[in-house]
Amino acid sequence: MQKRLILDHKQIDIILRRFCYQLIENHDTFENTVLLGLQPRGPVVLDKIIQIVKEITQLDVPYGYLDATFHRDDFRRRDFPLKANETKINFLIEGKKVIIVDDVLYKGRSVRAAMDAMIAFGRPAKVELMVLVDRKFTRDYPIMPDYCGVKVNTLESQYVVVEWKEQGLEQNAIWITE
Repeated sequence: MQKRLILDHKQIDIILRRFCYQLIENHDTFENTVLLGLQPRGPVVLDKIIQIVKEITQLDVPYGYLDATFHRDDFRRRDFPLKANETKINFLIEGKKVIIVDDVLYKGRSVRAAMDAMIAFGRPAKVELMVLVDRKFTRDYPIMPDYCGVKVNTLESQYVVVEWKEQGLEQNAIWITE
């Protein structure tokens, strides 16, 4: 298997800090803003964002984890059953600005499903999308990130692999593999 490094731990740290400053600039005190990490990998990114925002502003930003498994359009079309993750949202999103956080934007199907899933918690005033990696030429839905770490050109046969120290790996890194 060939691996090509696209972001190392230093670059990921820079992107995460940039995201935080952009969020602070766009949402100020986060008075009417909530962040949702899209399961299964978005919560890892979200936890890092929440930690950095708190370090910079001393604000407790409302956040939660959203699972959209049962809202996916391919849920019943797979050869194997999908395993759902925990949805952990202890607030309503009615009238709030919602930022969906994920690691990789691929076809846009997960984000579309997330928008369906979050309606159970109210109708947001606005929805924004934050991703570390945008696989920009693979989209099935017209979904674009508002906050993007890096855009990459990939083939359908390639994968973007995001590795975290929290998973027991040596360092945070993002790779393209074939």
